[in-house]
Amino acid sequence: MKARSKASWRPTLPTIFDTSTSLRPKPRRLYARCPSPILSKASSRPHSLDLLKQTVLFTEEDEEYLRLVGDVLEDQVDEVLDLWYGFVGSHPHLIRYFASPGGEPNTGYLERVRERFKRWILDTCRRPYDQQWLDHQQEIALRHTRAKKNQTDGTEETPEHIPLRYIIAFVYPITATIKQFFAKGGHAAEEVEKMHDAWFKSVALQVALWSQPYTKEGDF
Repeated sequence: MKARSKASWRPTLPTIFDTSTSLRPKPRRLYARCPSPILSKASSRPHSLDLLKQTVLFTEEDEEYLRLVGDVLEDQVDEVLDLWYGFVGSHPHLIRYFASPGGEPNTGYLERVRERFKRWILDTCRRPYDQQWLDHQQEIALRHTRAKKNQTDGTEETPEHIPLRYIIAFVYPITATIKQFFAKGGHAAEEVEKMHDAWFKSVALQVALWSQPYTKEGDF
């Protein structure tokens, strides 16, 4: 799939998604910025995670291909985010969750989220899926809900809650659009397919975990 130009993906908000190097600090590990004592404790445990892995057919081979994905994407992360941010920016019903009541996008908020998004991509590929990882998935989930959204960045003017339907629906755009970047790594078509499958499984797994704060106690 041929990548669209930035202009075609960012027709209405060109200044918000400026990709100049001044807005691109070097990636830092999310776990380093958010040490485990301040992370929310996940209700899920490794045994429950193993059952979810089985449900999405996630295997050790997928872990190997995700590590390969991390190597391929490391120098392309900003391009991936340009594409995804352009997608969000071109849909008013999505960009509103990063904007003031008057509809003005909060550029500082968007840039800070971008850095976390960047680290999420690489952590998806490289971090062990252990209890610390589960705790961090819980933290990510809460930061989309009334429990914690806006608190981290002090952006009280933006909506305090992102509906679960958009979290689930976003699985497709971030899965379908990323395959083109895997193909740039010079790997055989069969390997690219396996990389894509591994990514899809991991995203589905994480979104399942992120749904926990949206459910009634005992329903997850």
